[in-house]
Amino acid sequence: MNAALFRQTLPILFGYLPLGVAFGVLFSAQLDYAWWYAPLMGITIFAGAGQILAVSLIAAKVGLLEVFVAMFVLNARHLFYGLSLLGQFRGAGWRKAYLIFGLTDETYSLLTSRPRHGSREEEQRNDFRITLLNQGYWVAGCALGALLGDNVAFNSTGIEFALVALFIVLTIEQYKALGEAFPLWAGAIAAAVSVAVLPSDQQLIGAVVLATVALLMQYRRNRVGRGQAHG
Repeated sequence: MNAALFRQTLPILFGYLPLGVAFGVLFSAQLDYAWWYAPLMGITIFAGAGQILAVSLIAAKVGLLEVFVAMFVLNARHLFYGLSLLGQFRGAGWRKAYLIFGLTDETYSLLTSRPRHGSREEEQRNDFRITLLNQGYWVAGCALGALLGDNVAFNSTGIEFALVALFIVLTIEQYKALGEAFPLWAGAIAAAVSVAVLPSDQQLIGAVVLATVALLMQYRRNRVGRGQAHG
């Protein structure tokens, strides 16, 4: 792996590893499965919040169909921003399927803000390596937490802030790379409105919908402005 790519993924390493450990401990504490099922979930599912939700639901004896529906709703946000990378992934060959599978919020932020100086094919290979590194951090955390879960007292109080801190760092990097403040304000206002108006189980999808509408309106406005300028 390229050392420069590893350095770019360090913020995600420091977010994914402790959260993966927390998931592994939760898995061992709530489910009566072998420890290696935890990293196996990280390999085959790779959805942090989704995996935690799945563990809680399975422990509560919820049916697999209900687990699937709940995880689909939770991860529906990927449908909104994943489409924007299809052009970037075009021509990636066998790597394309994994790039789509391995896309997370943090990986998306990194792939859309990192500097690109090589050819399209070379940058697609780098995208693949970054995605693989990020999943590797998560799987390693899952495995470590599951191994320690039955033997070490683990107080996870405050561990959720690691993800908050990770998003703050990635947001700053996005702003520095794009130099555009509107998406930040749109997301912040959408989140505030959703928290103030919607019930807690609908706030995430509500914020995503509001922010997406705002961004589409801004895109249309900019497009019309460019058309008038050229006209």
